[in-house]
Amino acid sequence: FFSRNMPAKSGAKGGKTGGKGKGAKAKTPKGAKKGGKRKSVRTWSLYIFKVLKQVHSDTGISNKAMNIMNSFINDVFDRLATEASKLSKINKTKTLSSREIQTAVRLMLPGELAKHAMSEGTKAVAKYTSA
Repeated sequence: FFSRNMPAKSGAKGGKTGGKGKGAKAKTPKGAKKGGKRKSVRTWSLYIFKVLKQVHSDTGISNKAMNIMNSFINDVFDRLATEASKLSKINKTKTLSSREIQTAVRLMLPGELAKHAMSEGTKAVAKYTSA
């Protein structure tokens, strides 16, 4: 699914620094970008994939579909967080508790979906507090 870049094998000399001596660094020309760390992108794709395999173990998902699901989850998360924030401001509290999240879920999600989300959320909070 994801590929990792493996470090290049060293040459015949076996040195890590490329033969420039101990601790020497190669200079980069002015204006050129250094090959620093890549910006980490947080996605829900691992969790989406795990749930998909629990529900339909023989079914896969394309990258395009995974991106759509990731956008969907980010959107729902943002909407729920915004609604919960509004509720905490109404109640004049600075802390988002499970009560605000629960109320936001009831307000934002339709009927049966809200009931399932409530039961799963209650189960997750019970598991967290018992551990």
